[in-house]
Amino acid sequence: MLITKVRLDSIDKVKQFVNLVSCLDCDLDLVSGRYIVDAKSIIGIFSIDLSQPIELRIHDGSEQPQQVVEMLKDYIVTD
Repeated sequence: MLITKVRLDSIDKVKQFVNLVSCLDCDLDLVSGRYIVDAKSIIGIFSIDLSQPIELRIHDGSEQPQQVVEMLKDYIVTD
């Protein structure tokens, strides 16, 4: 599992993010405080606090976690 932070601070970003990750053959979770939602669920994403960067957990699957990070580089937050 690989953990990184993403920023989804607009409705359009959330839609684009979900469209992108929905085609991946691995599990992705978003963690905000004590809540964990499926990163492929647009309703789940809108149920968490999007005003701050969110932890993204990429589980091993067909795609390697590093490949997924490369695909999502526009959403990744670098501290």
